[in-house]
Amino acid sequence: MFKENTFQDKVALVTGGRSGIGYQIAKDLLQMGAKVVICSRKEEPLMKAKQELSAFGEVAAQACDIRKEEDITALVDFIKEKFQRLDILVNNAGGQFPTLAEYTNNKGWNAVINNNLNGTFYMTRDMAVNFFLPQKSGTIVNIIAQIHRGFPGMVHTGAARAGVENMTKTLALEWSHANIRINCVAPGTIDSSGLDTYPKPVQDMFEELKKATPLQRFGTVEDVSNTVCFLASPLSSYISGITLYVDGASHLNIDKMGLPNVLKSFM
Repeated sequence: MFKENTFQDKVALVTGGRSGIGYQIAKDLLQMGAKVVICSRKEEPLMKAKQELSAFGEVAAQACDIRKEEDITALVDFIKEKFQRLDILVNNAGGQFPTLAEYTNNKGWNAVINNNLNGTFYMTRDMAVNFFLPQKSGTIVNIIAQIHRGFPGMVHTGAARAGVENMTKTLALEWSHANIRINCVAPGTIDSSGLDTYPKPVQDMFEELKKATPLQRFGTVEDVSNTVCFLASPLSSYISGITLYVDGASHLNIDKMGLPNVLKSFM
Protein backbone atom coordinates (compact mmCIF):
# COMPACT_ATOMS: atom_id res chain seq x y z
CA MET A 1 0.00 0.00 0.00
CA PHE A 2 2.76 2.42 0.94
CA LYS A 3 5.49 3.44 -1.47
CA GLU A 4 9.02 4.59 -0.78
CA ASN A 5 8.08 8.07 -1.97
CA THR A 6 4.72 8.32 -0.16
CA PHE A 7 6.04 11.22 1.93
CA GLN A 8 8.57 12.61 -0.54
CA ASP A 9 9.26 16.33 0.07
CA LYS A 10 7.21 16.26 3.30
CA VAL A 11 8.49 17.37 6.70
CA ALA A 12 7.08 15.57 9.75
CA LEU A 13 7.37 16.23 13.47
CA VAL A 14 6.98 13.30 15.87
CA THR A 15 6.78 14.18 19.55
CA GLY A 16 8.06 11.53 21.91
CA GLY A 17 10.00 10.19 18.96
CA ARG A 18 12.99 8.76 20.79
CA SER A 19 11.49 5.40 21.76
CA GLY A 20 8.59 2.99 21.45
CA ILE A 21 5.70 3.94 19.20
CA GLY A 22 7.13 7.36 18.36
CA TYR A 23 10.45 5.90 17.28
CA GLN A 24 8.73 3.41 14.96
CA ILE A 25 6.57 6.16 13.43
CA ALA A 26 9.65 8.29 12.78
CA LYS A 27 11.45 5.32 11.24
CA ASP A 28 8.56 4.46 8.92
CA LEU A 29 8.07 8.07 7.81
CA LEU A 30 11.77 8.30 7.00
CA GLN A 31 11.69 5.08 5.01
CA MET A 32 8.84 6.50 2.95
CA GLY A 33 10.72 9.65 2.04
CA ALA A 34 9.86 12.19 4.73
CA LYS A 35 12.27 14.47 6.50
CA VAL A 36 11.56 13.94 10.19
CA VAL A 37 12.04 16.01 13.34
CA ILE A 38 11.84 14.11 16.62
CA CYS A 39 11.53 15.72 20.02
CA SER A 40 11.33 14.63 23.65
CA ARG A 41 12.33 16.06 26.99
CA LYS A 42 15.63 14.24 27.59
CA GLU A 43 18.33 15.38 25.20
CA GLU A 44 20.86 12.56 25.58
CA PRO A 45 18.56 9.62 24.62
CA LEU A 46 16.95 11.87 21.99
CA MET A 47 20.27 12.41 20.25
CA LYS A 48 21.03 8.69 20.45
CA ALA A 49 17.72 7.99 18.70
CA LYS A 50 18.51 10.62 16.08
CA GLN A 51 21.82 8.92 15.32
CA GLU A 52 20.11 5.53 14.91
CA LEU A 53 17.29 6.91 12.77
CA SER A 54 19.69 8.74 10.47
CA ALA A 55 20.32 5.37 8.80
CA PHE A 56 16.83 5.62 7.29
CA GLY A 57 16.78 9.23 6.06
CA GLU A 58 17.17 12.88 7.00
CA VAL A 59 16.30 13.33 10.66
CA ALA A 60 16.70 16.26 13.04
CA ALA A 61 16.15 16.41 16.79
CA GLN A 62 15.34 19.11 19.32
CA ALA A 63 14.74 18.69 23.04
CA CYS A 64 11.26 19.92 23.94
CA ASP A 65 8.92 19.70 26.90
CA ILE A 66 5.47 20.00 25.31
CA ARG A 67 4.14 21.55 28.52
CA LYS A 68 6.43 24.57 28.17
CA GLU A 69 5.57 27.35 25.74
CA GLU A 70 9.18 28.51 25.51
CA ASP A 71 10.30 25.02 24.45
CA ILE A 72 7.63 24.84 21.75
CA THR A 73 8.58 28.30 20.49
CA ALA A 74 12.20 27.19 20.25
CA LEU A 75 11.09 24.06 18.38
CA VAL A 76 9.09 26.16 15.90
CA ASP A 77 12.14 28.33 15.28
CA PHE A 78 14.31 25.24 14.84
CA ILE A 79 11.97 23.75 12.22
CA LYS A 80 11.68 27.06 10.38
CA GLU A 81 15.45 27.42 10.20
CA LYS A 82 16.08 23.78 9.27
CA PHE A 83 13.24 23.01 6.84
CA GLN A 84 11.20 26.23 6.36
CA ARG A 85 7.95 24.24 6.56
CA LEU A 86 6.06 21.48 8.35
CA ASP A 87 3.53 19.13 6.74
CA ILE A 88 2.77 16.46 9.33
CA LEU A 89 2.48 16.57 13.12
CA VAL A 90 2.24 13.37 15.15
CA ASN A 91 1.35 14.12 18.77
CA ASN A 92 2.73 11.01 20.43
CA ALA A 93 4.35 12.43 23.59
CA GLY A 94 2.55 11.73 26.84
CA GLY A 95 2.71 9.89 30.10
CA GLN A 96 0.61 8.45 32.90
CA PHE A 97 0.72 6.08 35.85
CA PRO A 98 -1.73 3.53 37.29
CA THR A 99 -3.89 4.92 40.08
CA LEU A 100 -7.31 4.61 41.66
CA ALA A 101 -9.33 7.81 41.47
CA GLU A 102 -9.68 8.20 45.24
CA TYR A 103 -5.89 8.10 45.64
CA THR A 104 -5.14 10.56 42.83
CA ASN A 105 -3.89 13.79 44.35
CA ASN A 106 -3.97 17.18 42.68
CA LYS A 107 -0.30 17.06 41.73
CA GLY A 108 -0.65 13.72 39.91
CA TRP A 109 -3.89 14.74 38.21
CA ASN A 110 -2.50 18.07 37.02
CA ALA A 111 0.76 16.50 35.82
CA VAL A 112 -1.04 14.08 33.49
CA ILE A 113 -3.67 16.57 32.30
CA ASN A 114 -0.96 19.15 31.65
CA ASN A 115 1.13 16.70 29.67
CA ASN A 116 -1.44 14.68 27.73
CA LEU A 117 -4.12 17.31 27.13
CA ASN A 118 -2.58 20.75 27.52
CA GLY A 119 0.74 19.82 25.90
CA THR A 120 -1.03 18.22 22.94
CA PHE A 121 -3.13 21.36 22.45
CA TYR A 122 -0.15 23.71 22.79
CA MET A 123 1.80 21.75 20.20
CA THR A 124 -1.17 21.49 17.83
CA ARG A 125 -2.06 25.18 18.08
CA ASP A 126 1.47 26.46 17.65
CA MET A 127 2.31 24.22 14.69
CA ALA A 128 -0.97 25.19 13.03
CA VAL A 129 -0.45 28.93 13.58
CA ASN A 130 3.16 28.87 12.39
CA PHE A 131 2.90 26.34 9.54
CA PHE A 132 -0.38 24.68 8.63
CA LEU A 133 -2.72 27.68 8.58
CA PRO A 134 -0.38 29.93 6.56
CA GLN A 135 0.38 27.05 4.17
CA LYS A 136 -3.31 26.10 3.96
CA SER A 137 -2.31 22.46 4.32
CA GLY A 138 -1.30 20.08 7.05
CA THR A 139 -2.01 16.72 8.63
CA ILE A 140 -2.18 16.01 12.36
CA VAL A 141 -2.41 12.60 14.03
CA ASN A 142 -3.01 12.43 17.78
CA ILE A 143 -2.11 9.27 19.70
CA ILE A 144 -4.66 8.79 22.46
CA ALA A 145 -5.70 5.52 24.19
CA GLN A 146 -8.40 2.86 24.25
CA ILE A 147 -10.97 4.99 26.08
CA HIS A 148 -14.14 3.72 24.38
CA ARG A 149 -15.71 2.56 27.67
CA GLY A 150 -13.73 4.62 30.15
CA PHE A 151 -10.25 3.96 31.53
CA PRO A 152 -10.53 2.49 35.05
CA GLY A 153 -7.23 2.62 36.88
CA MET A 154 -6.09 5.66 34.94
CA VAL A 155 -8.79 8.29 35.41
CA HIS A 156 -6.37 11.14 34.70
CA THR A 157 -5.21 9.96 31.29
CA GLY A 158 -8.71 8.78 30.36
CA ALA A 159 -9.99 12.31 30.91
CA ALA A 160 -7.04 13.85 29.08
CA ARG A 161 -7.29 11.55 26.07
CA ALA A 162 -11.05 12.10 25.84
CA GLY A 163 -10.30 15.82 25.77
CA VAL A 164 -7.86 15.33 22.91
CA GLU A 165 -10.43 13.27 21.01
CA ASN A 166 -13.02 16.03 21.32
CA MET A 167 -10.42 18.66 20.41
CA THR A 168 -9.68 16.61 17.30
CA LYS A 169 -13.31 16.68 16.20
CA THR A 170 -13.53 20.41 16.86
CA LEU A 171 -10.39 21.30 14.93
CA ALA A 172 -11.33 19.01 12.05
CA LEU A 173 -14.21 21.42 11.52
CA GLU A 174 -12.58 24.72 12.49
CA TRP A 175 -9.52 24.19 10.31
CA SER A 176 -11.13 22.40 7.37
CA HIS A 177 -11.14 25.69 5.43
CA ALA A 178 -7.33 25.54 5.43
CA ASN A 179 -7.16 21.94 4.19
CA ILE A 180 -5.93 20.72 7.57
CA ARG A 181 -6.88 17.15 8.47
CA ILE A 182 -6.71 15.91 12.04
CA ASN A 183 -7.43 12.41 13.36
CA CYS A 184 -6.76 10.19 16.37
CA VAL A 185 -5.23 6.74 16.74
CA ALA A 186 -6.27 4.86 19.88
CA PRO A 187 -3.90 1.99 20.65
CA GLY A 188 -4.91 -0.84 22.92
CA THR A 189 -2.23 -2.70 24.86
CA ILE A 190 0.95 -2.50 22.79
CA ASP A 191 3.79 -4.94 23.30
CA SER A 192 6.63 -2.48 23.71
CA SER A 193 9.25 -1.53 26.27
CA GLY A 194 6.64 0.40 28.25
CA LEU A 195 5.05 -2.79 29.57
CA ASP A 196 8.26 -3.66 31.41
CA THR A 197 7.88 -0.66 33.69
CA TYR A 198 4.86 -2.10 35.51
CA PRO A 199 5.11 -4.32 38.64
CA LYS A 200 4.65 -8.09 38.33
CA PRO A 201 0.98 -8.23 39.42
CA VAL A 202 0.14 -5.76 36.66
CA GLN A 203 2.17 -7.76 34.15
CA ASP A 204 0.29 -10.91 35.22
CA MET A 205 -2.95 -9.01 34.58
CA PHE A 206 -1.66 -8.18 31.10
CA GLU A 207 -1.33 -11.91 30.36
CA GLU A 208 -5.00 -12.43 31.20
CA LEU A 209 -5.86 -9.38 29.12
CA LYS A 210 -4.06 -10.88 26.13
CA LYS A 211 -6.16 -14.05 26.33
CA ALA A 212 -9.35 -11.96 26.44
CA THR A 213 -8.43 -9.82 23.43
CA PRO A 214 -10.50 -10.99 20.41
CA LEU A 215 -7.42 -11.22 18.17
CA GLN A 216 -5.59 -13.13 20.93
CA ARG A 217 -2.51 -10.92 20.97
CA PHE A 218 -1.28 -7.49 21.93
CA GLY A 219 -0.51 -4.91 19.30
CA THR A 220 2.95 -4.02 18.05
CA VAL A 221 4.53 -0.63 17.50
CA GLU A 222 4.37 -1.46 13.79
CA ASP A 223 0.58 -1.90 14.02
CA VAL A 224 0.22 1.60 15.44
CA SER A 225 2.74 3.16 13.07
CA ASN A 226 1.03 1.67 10.01
CA THR A 227 -2.23 3.31 11.08
CA VAL A 228 -0.57 6.66 11.77
CA CYS A 229 1.16 6.61 8.39
CA PHE A 230 -2.14 5.84 6.68
CA LEU A 231 -3.85 8.81 8.35
CA ALA A 232 -0.88 11.06 7.61
CA SER A 233 -0.76 10.06 3.94
CA PRO A 234 -2.74 11.03 0.82
CA LEU A 235 -4.40 7.60 1.07
CA SER A 236 -6.71 9.11 3.71
CA SER A 237 -7.20 12.50 2.04
CA TYR A 238 -10.98 12.49 2.66
CA ILE A 239 -10.77 11.41 6.32
CA SER A 240 -10.79 13.93 9.16
CA GLY A 241 -12.13 14.08 12.70
CA ILE A 242 -12.18 10.33 13.38
CA THR A 243 -10.59 7.92 15.86
CA LEU A 244 -9.18 4.61 14.64
CA TYR A 245 -8.85 1.94 17.32
CA VAL A 246 -5.76 -0.27 16.99
CA ASP A 247 -6.63 -2.75 19.71
CA GLY A 248 -7.57 -6.12 18.24
CA ALA A 249 -11.27 -5.29 18.81
CA SER A 250 -10.76 -5.13 22.59
CA HIS A 251 -12.77 -1.90 22.86
CA LEU A 252 -15.82 -4.02 22.06
CA ASN A 253 -15.50 -6.69 24.72
CA ILE A 254 -12.68 -6.31 27.25
CA ASP A 255 -13.51 -6.19 30.98
CA LYS A 256 -11.71 -2.99 31.90
CA MET A 257 -11.68 -3.63 35.65
CA GLY A 258 -8.52 -5.75 35.58
CA LEU A 259 -6.15 -2.88 36.36
CA PRO A 260 -8.18 -1.29 39.18
CA ASN A 261 -8.69 -4.72 40.75
CA VAL A 262 -4.92 -5.25 40.77
CA LEU A 263 -4.41 -1.79 42.25
CA LYS A 264 -6.94 -2.52 45.00
CA SER A 265 -4.94 -5.64 45.93
CA PHE A 266 -2.00 -3.36 46.82
CA MET A 267 -4.09 -1.32 49.25
